[in-house]
Amino acid sequence: MRHQDIMWGIAPIGWRNDDIPEIGAGNTLQHLLSDIVVAGFQGTEVGGFFPEASVLNKELQLRKLKIAAQWFSSFIIRDGIEDVIGLFRKQCSYLNTVQASAIVVSEQTYSVQGLEKNVFADKPYFSDQEWERLCQGLNLLGEVAEEYGLKLVYHHHMGTGVQTGSEIERLMAGTDPQHVHLLYDTGHIFVSDGDYMTTLNRHIDRIKHVHFKDVRLQVMSESKNAGKSFLQSFLSGMFTVPGDGGIDFTQVYGKLVAEGYTGWIVVEAEQDPSIANPLEYALIARKYIDEKLLDQNLNQERGGLYESRSS
Repeated sequence: MRHQDIMWGIAPIGWRNDDIPEIGAGNTLQHLLSDIVVAGFQGTEVGGFFPEASVLNKELQLRKLKIAAQWFSSFIIRDGIEDVIGLFRKQCSYLNTVQASAIVVSEQTYSVQGLEKNVFADKPYFSDQEWERLCQGLNLLGEVAEEYGLKLVYHHHMGTGVQTGSEIERLMAGTDPQHVHLLYDTGHIFVSDGDYMTTLNRHIDRIKHVHFKDVRLQVMSESKNAGKSFLQSFLSGMFTVPGDGGIDFTQVYGKLVAEGYTGWIVVEAEQDPSIANPLEYALIARKYIDEKLLDQNLNQERGGLYESRSS
């Protein structure tokens, strides 16, 4: 059993959102971190509003919390690796100081995730030359991250050039597995492809960071039919925490544990905190994790499949 090798976190995005800074603006860092303690999580990821490392470290130590990772928007294709690497090093240094495990990279060249464009129909695509440039750049950034004791984990994301299962496949094939790892996000791959197990099964050996994001199926369908943007879709309630949507996390978690996954699983759900109370939804997620995921026995004789004790 490898339950003890997995750390559970919850992202700050339920309290405040970097893409729409005005929502949840009244939620302070102290409020966010204290809610995380109340909900029983071990840590979080760095949000754009987080303070300098020394201030953050003090607040973390007071609550015995840890930092898992932080998002980094790369523009390797648009700007070239030389222009990206300086900012990347600066962020790696910060993450090293707050003792994070990973830096989350997403290529934002041509991205529509922050634009008022139909995220379901207007995603960008890369040329063969751009793919080569991206993969070479990521290999270099991965080596840089390691200098700071970090893993580079690539985040496939709605509205970007690396969104679908086939695009994830191309990125994994084109990058060095020693330096470039995968962040597996259940919600993004499900909304993109209507399936979340294929990518997990295919790339389990490259996955070094995980986001557990659930999806409200009706809202997803309505958003797709209306041609909404990414921001409009999540403000409508497309995403939610595990146990509140249509994804079967028992299947996902069973696979991760059976394959010996170690590291962070971070609950992440972009929602409007004025509608979805952050602490309430953190507690919903924690209850689901405790009752549906952790309250299971690993049956090694049946290939590592879980059976609930309540069944």
